[in-house]
Amino acid sequence: MTSERTGVYPGTFDPITSGHMEVMRRSLRLFDSLVIGCAINIGKGPLFSLEERMEIISEDIAEFPPSDRERIKVVPFEGLLIHFVRGVGASVIIRGLRAVSDFEYEIQMANMNARMDPDIETIFLMASDRHQFIASSLVKDIARLGGDTSQFVSKRVFQRLKAKFGKA
Repeated sequence: MTSERTGVYPGTFDPITSGHMEVMRRSLRLFDSLVIGCAINIGKGPLFSLEERMEIISEDIAEFPPSDRERIKVVPFEGLLIHFVRGVGASVIIRGLRAVSDFEYEIQMANMNARMDPDIETIFLMASDRHQFIASSLVKDIARLGGDTSQFVSKRVFQRLKAKFGKA
């Protein structure tokens, strides 16, 4: 008997970028179902509210083929990631890596999570060369300063950034 493999891709997604979308697409090749854990994380001072971020993610994944869309759930979470992962019945945390600096932080988190629950694995997916440099914080900075973010985010996110900042 084969059990369903569920992966959790957590993040603030403020805003969701083309790099995040790439990790989601690739994760769907590895898992039967994918839970996008949209972190409340008020401490980061998000530009978009939790409701806006969840709506944006849902709009962007609406572009996926129906067979992929039906395997994705977007769920808000607060608190320890390991508790959230257990709560949704998953066994794997998915993290995207862009650079060595990401790895240093992510390996610490993976080791802490493994210590708290050795039955939950963390896997790392390297960003493609097209997405290695894209970070939500940089996208927000570019938008805030009137730059063009259209190559880093979907058209919907681009429009929402323009609306927030009144610029390109």
